[in-house]
Amino acid sequence: MRSFVINKNDSGQRLDKFVTKSVGGLPQSLMYKFIRTKKIKLNKKRAEPSVILNEGDLVEMYIKDAFFESPEADTEALFDITPKLDILYEDENIILLNKRPGVLVHEDEEGRDNTLLMHLKAYLVSKGEYDPSSEVSFAPALCNRIDRNTGGIVIGAKNAAALREMNAMIRDGKVSKYYLCAVHGIMPKKEDILKAYLKKDSRTNTVDISDRQKPGYREIVTGYRVLSEKRDRSLLEVRLYTGRTHQIRAHLSHIGHPLVGDGKYGQNRDDRRRGYKYQALYSYKVAFGNGGEGELGYLDGRSFSLPRDSVWFSADFFKPENDGARNNG
Repeated sequence: MRSFVINKNDSGQRLDKFVTKSVGGLPQSLMYKFIRTKKIKLNKKRAEPSVILNEGDLVEMYIKDAFFESPEADTEALFDITPKLDILYEDENIILLNKRPGVLVHEDEEGRDNTLLMHLKAYLVSKGEYDPSSEVSFAPALCNRIDRNTGGIVIGAKNAAALREMNAMIRDGKVSKYYLCAVHGIMPKKEDILKAYLKKDSRTNTVDISDRQKPGYREIVTGYRVLSEKRDRSLLEVRLYTGRTHQIRAHLSHIGHPLVGDGKYGQNRDDRRRGYKYQALYSYKVAFGNGGEGELGYLDGRSFSLPRDSVWFSADFFKPENDGARNNG
């Protein structure tokens, strides 16, 4: 038998969610059976799987030790990592990080662990804001993903309440994301909102764009405005109204303006000769609105952005013509 006293980070979630996170080797079918047969109890009594846990509650599990996973393999590594983070903003609940192109956000299928998330955890361990040994179901997390070869702002949550609220804000469209990108060609309009439909092909890790609704395709909405033009290229500020896989890259390519340096949705042979190692895309601004009265209400109406001229490819539009090699950050 093992027992858990619910702490602040464990509270506010359903009983079944807590058990799933804390007993990694327990199949869901057995978990619900054990809750129903009182092998998993809440405050000495039978409870419904959907009951919300409160700080100080006692969860007892009369199940075999074999169901419990060993502690995370990366726990000890957190104390050996020297955190390398570019911090844009930080408070007691969230942290905004500037991810560089080439950096992984999360561990991938090959098991690489030198990720932005690992460095965030190590940073919070070094500050005394995260103690893996005292947490059962929570670990600091990143609320949004950015492709490995794209740079930009990633939102991190330091506690469970902030994680739940930020995820809800993103899901409800209360976090606006703005990108800088360089595209081939001169845009037909200086400002526009584009609409189309997107379908993801998981096998090839690509997406297809259609101008009309088709089975399996989901609507996408992408806004842009032109900031600068130079020869046959344009610098755009893009706002995502929907957040689909590869949306900006595929949508702009679909209308005939692929991103500079993007070999997946364009031809980047000449771009690489110019020194573009990655696609010219950077998430440079986030804006918060209408968050409500929760833990993160103080973010209402606030926005955070990187200086435009700090984005590695934007300087090409504000300096004399130079096709030489460049620094990709």
